[in-house]
Amino acid sequence: MAKKGIHPEYFECKVTCGGCQREFVTGGTKESIRVDVCDQCHPFWTGKMRIVDSSGRSEKFTDWMKQAPANKAKKKVKTLKGKHN
Repeated sequence: MAKKGIHPEYFECKVTCGGCQREFVTGGTKESIRVDVCDQCHPFWTGKMRIVDSSGRSEKFTDWMKQAPANKAKKKVKTLKGKHN
């Protein structure tokens, strides 16, 4: 027999996908959940590559990669002088 009062409340949960704006209902401990991708828009299931980037991380990464050769040339090499391992 299960103990009373220790289990979370169970709701009919509304799930909203941020990628394709699809909404569906499932069971869960929260009343609503927002996800980035669902089974209808995930590249693994659809076979289509689609970038869902809401915070600009892809652009930051491409900018960083463009600057990488210049940053590598500026980097100083540290040497251990007088220390023997």
